[in-house]
Amino acid sequence: MADIRPLRGMRYHMDDLAAVITPPYDVITPEMQAAFYARHPLNSIRLELGRDEPGDDALANRYTRAAATFARWRLDGDLREDDAPALYVYQQQFSVNGQAYTRTSLLARVRLEPWEAGVILPHERTLAKPKSDRLRLLRACAANLSPIMALFDDPKKVVGKALAKAAKGTPLAACIDDAGEQHALWAVTDPAAITKLAAAFAPGKLYIADGHHRYETALAYRDEVAEVHRGLTTDDAANFVLMALVATNDPGLVVLPTHRLVRGLSAEQLAALPQALAQNWTVEESDPAATDLAARLAEAGADGTPAALVATADRHWLLRLAPAGQAQLRATGEAAAWQKLDVAAVHELIVDAALGIPRDAVATSEGISYTRDAAAALAAVVEGRAQVAILLNPTRPDQVRDVAEAGGRMPQKSTYFYPKLITGLVINPVW
Repeated sequence: MADIRPLRGMRYHMDDLAAVITPPYDVITPEMQAAFYARHPLNSIRLELGRDEPGDDALANRYTRAAATFARWRLDGDLREDDAPALYVYQQQFSVNGQAYTRTSLLARVRLEPWEAGVILPHERTLAKPKSDRLRLLRACAANLSPIMALFDDPKKVVGKALAKAAKGTPLAACIDDAGEQHALWAVTDPAAITKLAAAFAPGKLYIADGHHRYETALAYRDEVAEVHRGLTTDDAANFVLMALVATNDPGLVVLPTHRLVRGLSAEQLAALPQALAQNWTVEESDPAATDLAARLAEAGADGTPAALVATADRHWLLRLAPAGQAQLRATGEAAAWQKLDVAAVHELIVDAALGIPRDAVATSEGISYTRDAAAALAAVVEGRAQVAILLNPTRPDQVRDVAEAGGRMPQKSTYFYPKLITGLVINPVW
């Protein structure tokens, strides 16, 4: 049973919220970091992803500076906890390819559960380095600075209707970010409404969409605090983590594909690529000058058959998984939901089988890079910055749920839930 609780969110109390918010740490480039530092002295970059400085050591570093900054902003009143516990309705308005969307999430404290409990489920594996980074920051600040995104099923739209009702009034906070995306926040403080919303989640499960590293970090932090205190009370704040809960049927839930770029291949590997692809895929050669590639790729996978487009500098191939490829995926022993993933077929039968980069080596391979821009991926092979581009259709939210439900783990960079949740809107103290 998912345990959803209200929180006294810690928030900025200022008119120019856009000056102090950032994206989450994992999409902030060095150039973005510098720009956020320059934008405003209270910008949350100083907490979320502080700068390393010459002479840093165990006692003075970006984590200790984040803790000192966080304490100072609270003391000065720049960040203040709300007066009453609340569940927060968070809406993001944005556009993709000219189409407008509104995504609605519920910000809440959610009780931490180990994966094996089957209450909160992952869909991808984690890496040690980002977990270590986020754990050091959590230890220093004792607060969730940005929310984890999790999905839930709401087939009768019980939660969706309640959130839509709550979002009709004047928001607590609102802003427009650098990308022109609108963010708005409302608070549900009525105890009866909070109880009703929490009850709607109790029978179901939650599926991590974005934030696996931060979730496992929160588990580790909880265990550390429990060891120091020789146990925790049931309602101790360290037992909970800040989540943004989004329904799998929310009309604004957009997942973008992440395309693969490959380099470091030998001339022999490139020459053998067409034949290697034909072993597991139905291959249709495509005109490199075609401008409707995204539409053709979507059509190729419209019936649920894994599909991809593979491009080199002078040749394009549109692929649909063939029976031989389906047999290869079954032979992996992975769950049926995993076998239906475009990205799983691509990594198993193209990256590994055709190009020789094993599944277990993909996360650390210098020969693999990623982009969400299909045109940029194709330009990279034409301009010689990559040898092969692999374009994919997006993974659907129901596929994320089904793979997580089956206990499977997707390859790295299988999903990009767009847009990211912003940092600096609501902070969850865990002291």
